[in-house]
Parts: sequence; structure tokens; C-alpha cells
Amino acid sequence: MLKYFFQLLKFRLSITVVFSAMIGYLLGFDDFIWRDFIYLTIGGFLVTGSANAFNQILEKDKDKLMKRTSIRPLPQNKLSVFQASVFATLIGCIGLFLLNQINPEGSFYGIMSKSSFFGLISILLYVLSYTPLKRLSTISIFVGAIPGAIPFLLGYVAATDDFGIAAGTLFAIQFFWQFPHFIAIAWVQHEDYKKAGFKMLFGGKKNKYPPLISIVTSIFMVGISVTPFFCKTSQLTLSTYSFILILLLGIWFTYKSILLYQNTDDLSARKLMISSFLYLPVMQIIYVIDRFIFKI
Repeated sequence: MLKYFFQLLKFRLSITVVFSAMIGYLLGFDDFIWRDFIYLTIGGFLVTGSANAFNQILEKDKDKLMKRTSIRPLPQNKLSVFQASVFATLIGCIGLFLLNQINPEGSFYGIMSKSSFFGLISILLYVLSYTPLKRLSTISIFVGAIPGAIPFLLGYVAATDDFGIAAGTLFAIQFFWQFPHFIAIAWVQHEDYKKAGFKMLFGGKKNKYPPLISIVTSIFMVGISVTPFFCKTSQLTLSTYSFILILLLGIWFTYKSILLYQNTDDLSARKLMISSFLYLPVMQIIYVIDRFIFKI
């Protein structure tokens, strides 16, 4: 039974999300507070897991229609909707409670800290907006990119208790990264999504339109990623070394979108998808290394 609850969390996805939050914290802190870092890690994981579980509850019948998701606990009747709902609610509340322990003195009206506020927003947008919109329009990708980009911001806000230009920059980087990432997945899983009635591929066809959006958003992402080199603030800066590395990494990632535009085939889409999984953590690690090691 426990393994089925564990599967509701989408562990690998949740870990990836929490990694972004941890990186955000490492970029923002002045005095490293282990307690807050642990609250952020565990709380962020539980909040993400809760959103993933609610997503599977709402899409139980759709998941039965897709090969990739038909083996999940709910379509297989390994768990009831009631059991999954109680689990999702419980871990969500625990996660928000832990996030609320971070910088409580800066809370809104003494009720909710900034960290728990962004955690709550990410759950609500993912579950109540992104999930139902997938059946209606590709606008879901835009909406889904918002909660998808919050973790990077959340970690920074947890460290600084401040939402400013630096936090907004981190949010924007991960926001625009979502588009080539989603486009690649939607391309590869297009037939499966069609079976379930999900409208996830821009234009609804495997032509040059989705890769074009991927190219444009990749360029925006790269541009924003290197802005701390040109617009230095006390909060977020980039050295020459990091500027070059992140620029080259971004060019490589954008090139994968260009190849999909040229070839419009599944192989290029898979390469873009794999590249998206590699790009984000590598870019984030460069930012952290830059802060602590090679400023010039």
C-alpha cells in the first residue's frame, strides 16, 4: 500500500522541483540557516507531491487511456480516490505548515509567510488551472509554466524574505525554460495525449509552429539568464566565466530547438527533451558555483 502512495508523489519530478528551490536558497542566503533549508526541502517536496497527487486524482479516467500513465495507482485501482485525496490533502497541509515556519516574522498579516504563500499559489495554479485547461487549450502550457517556475523563486524568497528583481529574474528563467521543455514532451507524447483528449501541442500538429515557439522562448530564457552579468545588483551577479558558460549552454539548448524546427521529427524532439532535463540543473549549478568560487 505504501508504495502506491509513494507513486502518487511522482518522486523524480518532485525531487527536480525541490532541487530548484534548494538552488534558489543557496543563491539568496546571507546567513545559512539549516532549519529553514530543511523546512524548504521537506515542505517543498510535500507541496509538490500534493499537487502531483491531486493532478492524478483529477485525471484518473484520462490516465487509463494513455500507455504511459495507465500503470499509475488510481487507474489500476490500487488506491481509491478517497484514499488519494486524504493523502494529498494531508501532505499538502504539512508541506505548507513547514514552509510557513520560514521567516514567519515577515508573514502576511501574521498568517502566512511568503514561502507558504508561493507554495499555496503553486498548488492552486497547478491543480485548479493547469490540470483542467489541458483538456481545453494549449494556454495550459502558459499557465502551467507559472507554478513550474515558482520553485526557483521560492528558494530565493525563503533565503531573503524578499521578492525583488533577483527573485523575479530566477522566476523568469525557469518560466521560459518550461516552453521548450513542454513542447518536446508534448511532441513525443502527442498520440498518447490525443487519446486522452489533452491539447498539449501548440497548433495541434507536428509542424514548424511548436519548434518556432520553442526557439523564441529559448532565446528569451538565454537573454534573461545572462542579464545579471550586465545588470549587476548586490543580490544576483555573474562573473565573466559564468557568463560565457551560461551563454554557450543556452546556445546549445536553443540549437536543439532549431534542429526540431528543421527536421520536425520525433528524434529531434527527444533530443530537445533530454537537453531540457540537462540544461536547467547545469545552469543552476553554474550560478551557485559562480557565487562561491569564481568571481573575477
